[in-house]
Amino acid sequence: MREKQITFSPRHHQLTNSNVWTADSQWLAFDVRPSGASFTSDTIERVNVESGEVEVLYRATDGAHVGVVTVSPDLPPRYLCIHGPEQPDESWHYDFHHRRGVIVQNGRAQNLDACDITPPFTPGALRGGSHVHLFSPDGSRVSFTYNDHVMHEKEVKEDLRNVGVAVPLRAVAPVKQHPREYDGSHFCVLISRTTATPQPGSDEINRAYEEGWIGTRGYQKEDGSLQRWAIAFIGDTLSAAGEKQPEVFIVDLPEALEDYARPGDDPLEGSENGLPAPPAGVQQRRLTFTARGLAQQPRHWLRSAPDGSAIAFLMADAQGVIQLWTVSPNGGAPRQVTQLAQGVQSAFSWHPQGAAIAFISDDRVMRCDISSGACQPLTRRGEQPPSGDAVVWSPDGRQIAFMREVDGWRQLFTVPA
Repeated sequence: MREKQITFSPRHHQLTNSNVWTADSQWLAFDVRPSGASFTSDTIERVNVESGEVEVLYRATDGAHVGVVTVSPDLPPRYLCIHGPEQPDESWHYDFHHRRGVIVQNGRAQNLDACDITPPFTPGALRGGSHVHLFSPDGSRVSFTYNDHVMHEKEVKEDLRNVGVAVPLRAVAPVKQHPREYDGSHFCVLISRTTATPQPGSDEINRAYEEGWIGTRGYQKEDGSLQRWAIAFIGDTLSAAGEKQPEVFIVDLPEALEDYARPGDDPLEGSENGLPAPPAGVQQRRLTFTARGLAQQPRHWLRSAPDGSAIAFLMADAQGVIQLWTVSPNGGAPRQVTQLAQGVQSAFSWHPQGAAIAFISDDRVMRCDISSGACQPLTRRGEQPPSGDAVVWSPDGRQIAFMREVDGWRQLFTVPA
């Protein structure tokens, strides 16, 4: 229980709930938002966990704000963050459908996703806002959640949250017909499909979110073949009684980059009356079925075992206590991992070798053995409990990063794992 405070300046320090360490386990990336819900940070920064040295990675200009920074799994590191609009005004200011991803290196930011909001729309460009950008385990691709400006302007209830990916197929440069349109370095597509009116009792969803890449090299299918690329996410279904019911879904993705540019029945770029659609053959598959006997609904932060054999999620047990569960990417009954009296209070992350998961329970950082469910506290209870926003294992498996409030400011800490 030798937790170490890393930051000390009288301001907030906010970690994202995944991919916050550099590959050498030496630096933590953060922003300076006052809370996880407020998007007012002017900078993204990093701190050396040994020396405490702080570096500004990028400073926004022209009234824009940045935050929710994640790091590539390779060296030299690339930093990905949400970037709000420059020169915001009454008609175009930071919102779910008015933001983008940028890749930062050497103090310079390059747009990840292109934006095209005037028809005819451009394949590979988005039409609104991307959010929480996560590099794939090899650093070649990026997942994100998405909201759509075009549908928001047409009918707010049709602006449905979706999950998308950015792939290095080619840069995208739409014809600029609006001052808020811009180029992007990656080809972007949605991989989930939503509807504003899901059929009760069906697998249709009206919201896709909290996605995570499956395995460092994908996962093994039941027939023994390897599915190299896949993403899990939470999709909000409706029960037979018409009540919201979040479930775990998975999408198998193409291996060839060219296949991301192949449209299915609906246009990749969307239409004036419809959202962008997934590429040909990309279909979501439901993994959990709460209505068929599970105690409570799955919730929050899907993360996969490094070998791709299990997807971890949080769900209440029969007593209403939030526990850690896993489900195979091939489906089947979920497995309850923990039997906690106090329940899981936070986001979580896997050990790089997959034998354990870290999270907060009973106001302490815990190390949970996946095979047995046994939990070992790594920190003591204090006047201020650790923040539930992020508990992230270092790439070398030796440390866990988390946040705790000190004298009114959220500071960064590590603890040996």
